[in-house]
Amino acid sequence: MPQRELVKRRWIEFFGLKRSIVGMLAMVVLVGLGEHLAEQFLPLYLLALGGGFLSVGLLNGMDNLLSALYSFPGGYLSERLGTKRALLLFNGLAMAGFAVVVFIPHWAAVLAGAALFLSWSAISLPATMAVVARVLPKEKRTMGVSLHSLVRRIPMALGPLVGGACIQAWGVERGIRIAFLLALGTALVGAILQQMLLEDDAPTQVVKPEKNPRRLWRAMSPELKSLLYADILVRFCEQIPYAFVVVWAVGTITDPGPVSPLQFGLLRTVEMVTSVLVYIPVAYFADRTRKKPFVVATFGFFTLFPVVLLLSRSFELLIVAFIVRGLKEFGDPTRKALILDLAPEDGRAATFGLYYLVRDVVVSLAAFGGAILWSVSPQVNLLTACGFGLLGTIWFALSGSREATAVALSKGESG
Repeated sequence: MPQRELVKRRWIEFFGLKRSIVGMLAMVVLVGLGEHLAEQFLPLYLLALGGGFLSVGLLNGMDNLLSALYSFPGGYLSERLGTKRALLLFNGLAMAGFAVVVFIPHWAAVLAGAALFLSWSAISLPATMAVVARVLPKEKRTMGVSLHSLVRRIPMALGPLVGGACIQAWGVERGIRIAFLLALGTALVGAILQQMLLEDDAPTQVVKPEKNPRRLWRAMSPELKSLLYADILVRFCEQIPYAFVVVWAVGTITDPGPVSPLQFGLLRTVEMVTSVLVYIPVAYFADRTRKKPFVVATFGFFTLFPVVLLLSRSFELLIVAFIVRGLKEFGDPTRKALILDLAPEDGRAATFGLYYLVRDVVVSLAAFGGAILWSVSPQVNLLTACGFGLLGTIWFALSGSREATAVALSKGESG
């Protein structure tokens, strides 16, 4: 075998780039690009169509609610139809939403279309994680999840740039419709590639997947519930100050003064670059050792960020804070891989969807609490957030022995 071919094969094996994984990643980039092309500019479009500020509020509330509620149906349909067919259905729904925005320029129609595409990431996540669990062995799952997390950031970065360029060239109304026409095209290409590359996995089990969330909850292992409880506490730590981070940076710090919006954009870039740099190295080591220490570490970075932000009174210190914020992705793919390890083999997608449904519905309350705490003082908000993170990190760290045993047993059974 030629040396170049040998090196290529080693890289493919290192990243776990099997045919179905490549198809899934291509779909995530292309359909995700459509999702993010004009998503951030939709409020402008709604206002231009006469929807008023109420329509903008409805869009924001709908996005948060559907992101939570779509998770379990996404998991159930993945088990019921098979991941390949389910993903085609989800992609079709997103494309239908894009088409509604393109061809029906009315604010109510835009909201209806948005309901079909805004939460594509949420409804498709259980299916994409099921593809990773089905195609890759346990020792490569964290790498597969990390690649998914990594490529998701490509459309998140490129989409708003292309959408903004369309608006710059053709104005708000025409520019956004053109952007969604492009979204329709990229999603169609993504769906075609996904169908060509993903292996057929039509369900063959005699027993139908569980569609009752309460029964699925009772079947969830204590170890997975322990991870979920800790994750909820840590996500409270994230969400309590989430909407106010920009307020702190751009309007609060006084030494020598607030940072500019451009500087805040640079801080977000620092955060994104930090996340990207840690994904692959962490995945490599997490797949070869216990996953738990990496999840504890990422919970620790969630907890640390509010304190570092509170102490950051200059742009230079904010850079440090946003590096810490980027490091919160340190073990997030590892956490998702751990969910797959602890979920029942014949119901991974549905269990994954239920996990996110419970977590995101509960954590949605944090946004309201965060506003109340910030109105008391930024210090109260940030320190309370840190307290929730500390509780979640300690909770998960103390549940270590049971989690390690469960994963060890699952690995022994798989062997």
